[in-house]
Amino acid sequence: MPQDETHAPRNLPLAFGGGAVIGVLGGLIGLGGAEFRLPLLIGLFRFAALEAVILNKATSLVVVAAALPFRAGTVPFGLIVAHWPIVLNLLAGSLLGAWVGAGWATGLKSETLYKVIAVLLVAIAGVLVFGHDASGGRPLLTGSAQLVAGIAAGFVIGTVASLLGVAGGELLIPTLVLLFGADIKLAGSLSLAVSLPTMLVGFTRYSRDRSFSALGRNRAFLLVMAGGSITGAFIGGLLLGVVPNGVLLPVLTAILLVSAVKIWRHG
Repeated sequence: MPQDETHAPRNLPLAFGGGAVIGVLGGLIGLGGAEFRLPLLIGLFRFAALEAVILNKATSLVVVAAALPFRAGTVPFGLIVAHWPIVLNLLAGSLLGAWVGAGWATGLKSETLYKVIAVLLVAIAGVLVFGHDASGGRPLLTGSAQLVAGIAAGFVIGTVASLLGVAGGELLIPTLVLLFGADIKLAGSLSLAVSLPTMLVGFTRYSRDRSFSALGRNRAFLLVMAGGSITGAFIGGLLLGVVPNGVLLPVLTAILLVSAVKIWRHG
């Protein structure tokens, strides 16, 4: 990558606007929008793959931390605490997955990481279409089978979340609904309770790589984009349900697929 791309100043109003648009899109379907923010960081703002993942992870961390109190009015903290066995079950796998995923990302060649990101975006698009409208009820498994499945699912989710720099809600919510039978609103808050420590582990692993210095060089950019993302997610949450999923999900899926193609070619 040319040297000027790494150190060139970024347009801060555009960073806020881009973060806000992504936040609204994510908020409309009850997510933070990090899976859409990553292609923006790579395509529009010209960050290298690993730097984009680290910046996306940092932004996602801020957005998730802000989202927890936002949701407290709908899902009280006491209700989340009451479901601590589910959170611990998923964390048993996701924490290890986050560490492993970050290790893989820092060890991959840039060209390979672009292709891995592209493939994972296609996978996320599939989950968005087929898993988003899952409804809670009876859990898919019970007992020890559920425990093992929860750890395995957590590991996969933690790995993917680290590789993309996302919170993982797009994978956690369907898992909580289908595997544990959680109500969709409760699943949204439980996913945040799993995401926050999982992201902190991935973040800690990334801090050992020299690309982590991108946070220091782009501190203003990061804070402005995070502010835009939080604002957008709040607005999107208020508009939740205004745009029918039958219209919104195909559009968002198309955005992810187009982004995947562009990132694949970028590598």
